[in-house]
Amino acid sequence: MALRLVTFDALHTIITPRLPIHVQYSQTFSPYLGHLNPDSIKWSFKVALKDVQEENPLFSVGAQAWWREVIRRTALGAGAEEQALNYSLHEIVPALMRRFSSKEGYKAFDDAIPTMSHLLSLGIRTAIVSNGDSRIRAVLQDLNFPKEVQPMLFSDEEGVEKPSREIFIRALERVNAMGSERPAILPVHCLHVGDELEADYFGAMNAGFRPLLLRRDGLDGEHAHKELHETLQDVDVVKDLHAVVKYIIS
Repeated sequence: MALRLVTFDALHTIITPRLPIHVQYSQTFSPYLGHLNPDSIKWSFKVALKDVQEENPLFSVGAQAWWREVIRRTALGAGAEEQALNYSLHEIVPALMRRFSSKEGYKAFDDAIPTMSHLLSLGIRTAIVSNGDSRIRAVLQDLNFPKEVQPMLFSDEEGVEKPSREIFIRALERVNAMGSERPAILPVHCLHVGDELEADYFGAMNAGFRPLLLRRDGLDGEHAHKELHETLQDVDVVKDLHAVVKYIIS
């Protein structure tokens, strides 16, 4: 069955932080909180992110409030003085939110834009399905991703997140609603690419899409989301996005 739509995860699939997250947090904290050990920030960010994710799904309180709590806990966990943090948090949070809304905070993987452009040249639609928040839309625009990469679905706007099949089906419905796809694209005509086994691979499979799991080699792959004790037996894995095109045309 010929593929007509390829959806992509965003973070660690087509974009990645320009510098490690803890380094960028350290740089932003410094003018307000003084020097905080970057290794301490790295540890406290992981703890804060995990705890806030468990307590509140991203879309339940809004991205700004959600990230404010992650940032607050990260700074405190890294040793920030609480009074200084409370005094300056209203400036720190917007500064980090702006940074991670643009190419200042993120860069595109070298194969991302060429792959999407190649797919579009083949007449294959492309879209984004991400559990990140809607700032990623501005990031992709700032990084000059093709404007034809549409629609873009983000969990904070949709009120649902991967691995729910709903967010994949919504992406397909919106592509078909754009009016130029005749006959309508069906799930069997769709492929999803992402770095998370549960959210991306099995989520897409449950929606009737064909899935590919992206696991990059070397430093580019060190931030891939890997579940504890996961097994990739019988999982279709690619090591870069160029392999997606090869998969489609082979």
